[in-house]
Amino acid sequence: MAEKALKIKRNQPIAVKTPAEKVADVMYWLLRTAIIANIVMLFFPAFNPARLSGMINKNLSLFSCGISYDSIVANFGRALRQGWVLESTFKVLNALSAVVILAIILAAAGGCMSLGNRKLKKLGCIFSLAGGVIELAAILGINGLYNDIVDQARAADKIKQVAPQLPYVNTVFLALAIAFIAISVINFLLVPKEEEGEGFDMEPRFKLFLMMLPAIALAFVFSYLPLYGWRYAFFEYNSGETLSMDKFVGFKWFTSLFQNAATRKDLLTVLKNTLAMSGLGILTSWIPMAFAIFLSEIKNQHFRRFVQTFTTIPNFISWVLVYAIAIALFSTDGFINTMINSMSDANVNTNYLMSNSHSWLKMLAWGTWKGVGWSAIIYIASISGIDQGLYEAATVDGAGRFAKMWHITVPELIPTYCVLLLMSIANILSNGMEQYMVFSNPMNRESLQVLDLYVYNLGIGKGLIPLSTVIGMVKSVISVTLLFAANGVSKAIRGESIV
Repeated sequence: MAEKALKIKRNQPIAVKTPAEKVADVMYWLLRTAIIANIVMLFFPAFNPARLSGMINKNLSLFSCGISYDSIVANFGRALRQGWVLESTFKVLNALSAVVILAIILAAAGGCMSLGNRKLKKLGCIFSLAGGVIELAAILGINGLYNDIVDQARAADKIKQVAPQLPYVNTVFLALAIAFIAISVINFLLVPKEEEGEGFDMEPRFKLFLMMLPAIALAFVFSYLPLYGWRYAFFEYNSGETLSMDKFVGFKWFTSLFQNAATRKDLLTVLKNTLAMSGLGILTSWIPMAFAIFLSEIKNQHFRRFVQTFTTIPNFISWVLVYAIAIALFSTDGFINTMINSMSDANVNTNYLMSNSHSWLKMLAWGTWKGVGWSAIIYIASISGIDQGLYEAATVDGAGRFAKMWHITVPELIPTYCVLLLMSIANILSNGMEQYMVFSNPMNRESLQVLDLYVYNLGIGKGLIPLSTVIGMVKSVISVTLLFAANGVSKAIRGESIV
């Protein structure tokens, strides 16, 4: 039967693309490239076609203009009150920006459908065509608003104050919209008509790709797009100013890290604290695995669920509330001192939070208490996937509970532990800042100043944005280097890697 089915499958005709379809495939690549370029331009202020006045913030992207009217008119308070420009003009600008975003979404949906069969491609052409038409109309409407702003400012004799301008990128958006329309029409004509009874379908590999696409988009927006801010490291920049080439200083801030004695001293202290607390975290990274193993050995289901829930909840408590709990327990009139005073005649009024002794161990204890339940979840999931036949065979051989834990559960969890260990090593310079910020005080500030908190204090506290950007860049490069180094060691020792 299997051979017969294989023979039938081999004898099935293979769909051959027509010359027109081959041309359409090339056109689809052009369409997808244009769509990606249009999506990227949404988030870059330099490509904002809605910046029709010099009073509109230079750091606003088209996406920001589409979702926030207040951002557009943030600097127009006086102009609106004096009647230099009309508020309705900017409301329409906000609406048209949102329409452009919607049009790009429609075009992107059509681009995704182009990965399907003929019927799905036909529908995708309609979506991308609609997106192109809507975007073309919206951009032309934005160009019309520029003329309205010029007329309003000229009538109020405030042309210089309003500073109307028509961004050159409007032409780029118009060209992309026309490309969407032209390619969609051409492809609709080139793609052959679907067969009778044919439904919407797509190859599994493309389905998996589209399922991953939202995660890829989020990673791009929140992980790769912020890298655009690295340009501040090469300029003499103060918060609120605009970047221009006359403020370009090259590698000045990079060299100042090593030439300035005070900065060198601070960095050494910060790196010592960061590496010490991250190192303690790595040395105790086995605790969640041990907790998960012992938790899985609890036979009473209700009690086990209670323990798991009770230990997981602290992960969702903010560090501000954790510090409030710490104050209630360890402050001068906290629970610890009150209990000691009630049990003896001593008048104890020690503020344990203000002490600088064992600060690293205190932070480790609070971090472990807050995160052990949450960190154990992945190990609990791994334990549930272990073949129960291994435990049954060990029971037959006379193994006890601890023997089964040591010889079966632990070895099965080692691969998961190694993956998490590699990630911890890669993040050795990124141990967060919230915990250390809330627990920091004049007595222990020097011991709790980690790299992330130091960058925050430099950039937000002191306004040294270029220097803090440089430190952040160096940290990112070192973290990536450590990840690949640890991955190479794992591959050499265990024969397995995660990259």
